[in-house]
Amino acid sequence: MTDSAGIPGGPEAAGGSSKPPRGRRRRLLRWIALGLALLVLCGAAVGWWIYRKLDGNITEDTSAAAELERYERERPTHSVGGSQNILLIGSDSRSGKENARYGRDRGTERSDTAILLHLPADRRSATAVSIPRDLMTPIPACLTADGSRTAERLAQFNWAYEWGGAACTIRTVEKLTGIRIDHHMVVDFGGFKKMVDAVGGVEICLKQPMKDSEAKLKLPAGRQTLHGEQALGFVRARYSLGNGSDTERMERQQQFLGSLVKKVQSNGVLLNPGRLYPLLDAATSSVTTDPGLASLRGLYELVRGVRDIPAEQVKFLTVPRRPYAADPNRDELVQPEAAQLFERLRTDKPLTVTPPSPAAAETEQAPQSSRDGETEPSAPPEGTATAPVPVPTFTGTTAGAADCR
Repeated sequence: MTDSAGIPGGPEAAGGSSKPPRGRRRRLLRWIALGLALLVLCGAAVGWWIYRKLDGNITEDTSAAAELERYERERPTHSVGGSQNILLIGSDSRSGKENARYGRDRGTERSDTAILLHLPADRRSATAVSIPRDLMTPIPACLTADGSRTAERLAQFNWAYEWGGAACTIRTVEKLTGIRIDHHMVVDFGGFKKMVDAVGGVEICLKQPMKDSEAKLKLPAGRQTLHGEQALGFVRARYSLGNGSDTERMERQQQFLGSLVKKVQSNGVLLNPGRLYPLLDAATSSVTTDPGLASLRGLYELVRGVRDIPAEQVKFLTVPRRPYAADPNRDELVQPEAAQLFERLRTDKPLTVTPPSPAAAETEQAPQSSRDGETEPSAPPEGTATAPVPVPTFTGTTAGAADCR
């Protein structure tokens, strides 16, 4: 068989080839390499833009840092061994478009919520301690927004934020507990709603319907997912629910935060770019922090250290307290139990939490020796065997208990 040129077997038989010429193959490879390089550069540019945007979202609290520096000598010493204490402050500010709907802008703010978050050096657990806003406590002399200074006095805890912002609140907590606050974060109403919506809502379970006109809240009983406005009402509702105490409100906050922790730890958020970026954007644009956390890197290092903590080891409790003797509408610490709690956190020693017994559901429960056999080593007298010391137990809950059953 011959082709049109009379060469048997066609071009291939004559030593030809169906492959493109070598020069053409080289040009094709160069174009592919150039395309891949452009994709890498575009990806890097987008990544850098996202990083810069998120990093620029964060508001740095330089005024609080300056005020704390002024009182450095009287502050507690830094934690040893790598543990950290972070004060989380929920502001009731009415300023700005997002917060104006919750009332008239008074020109001042109070801490609607204050939580002391302790992260031990081994990062195997986390303990979040709620501080009642009505707790009577000594508040130091603080710098006000107009440049004047208040006098040191005994007052309810949330006035510290109204008088002197984050710096005054931090100094009040440090005097109350003897614990050095390493970092702080302030979130207002609008920021809270954004973060809840960014994770797709948070699931809760209600044993009975809830209705609170002041918090603009109306919820049926049962399992349900709360989004921004409903979630805010749920954690803020107080006066028209139960006995109207701050105790029940803090319990709801702890329940909600436990569910939020589980949601953020789930693959549905951390491994879903469609949810992770909105969460990061909402979180960074909603918080005011100290300079040490006022960067995406600083926040990332914090999150990386706690993201693998089991939900059962994320503990929530409230400082041991009871009605204030001079005014039952205020609170005071229960001693020596409160001092025992602060000492455990200050020295980075373990503690356990347990739900209140039915008989004590309406009263504060003092710490007791652990009943589950958990102990910590103690230093025995020379020549004697080591005697186990019970790990103290406080009334509280864990993120692991936030499941709807």
